[in-house]
Amino acid sequence: MHLNISDSWKNILQTEFEKPYFKSLTSFVKSEYQNSTCYPDEKDIFAAFNACSFDALKVVIIGQDPYHGTGQANGLCFSVKEGIKHPPSLQNIFKELEADLQIPIPIPISGDLSRWAAQGVLLLNATLTVRTHEAGSHQKQGWETFTDAVISRISEEKENVVFLLWGGFAHKKGKNIDTKKHHVFTSGHPSPLSANRGYWFGNKHFSKTNEILKSLRKSIIEW
Repeated sequence: MHLNISDSWKNILQTEFEKPYFKSLTSFVKSEYQNSTCYPDEKDIFAAFNACSFDALKVVIIGQDPYHGTGQANGLCFSVKEGIKHPPSLQNIFKELEADLQIPIPIPISGDLSRWAAQGVLLLNATLTVRTHEAGSHQKQGWETFTDAVISRISEEKENVVFLLWGGFAHKKGKNIDTKKHHVFTSGHPSPLSANRGYWFGNKHFSKTNEILKSLRKSIIEW
């Protein structure tokens, strides 16, 4: 696994890269990519960090695994490559966005959320890689330890970051966030199972985020 990560993050996370668990993780990921089809493309494993620098970070959205379907994952949580059909969770994200901000969303809109990342939104999966068509196949290999450390460092080093935690898995990842320094919004997951039970729609996280950013005199996110 190539450590293709921007200097702004490398400086913050260097001690993690030197720990035994990360070296073991590196060996596992390297073997998996050599012997199986895995996603995202190896060059995009750290794409979330390269798309949103540590200094520019204003918002964090936490996902679980990359999409495991052919050609979907691009290294940003909930995001797909340009031209790829929107998975159900992403469809529900766009439905809530449209209802929350009361703006018509042009269809088709790109499912590549790098436009969010460019404005300071870190789109972080808890596990950064996955084997094709095998959800959760790279869990419990060290990625969760790494992304816990990422969240901890953000919490320690920055102030007034908005964290959007969607679903039980993301809620658990929030244990390392200092809620006295940061703003945390939680809801159900945008997947159909959760959304159709009333745990997703109406959370208004997009407008709430921008209200916080306005109060801090920071530029809002053009969702």
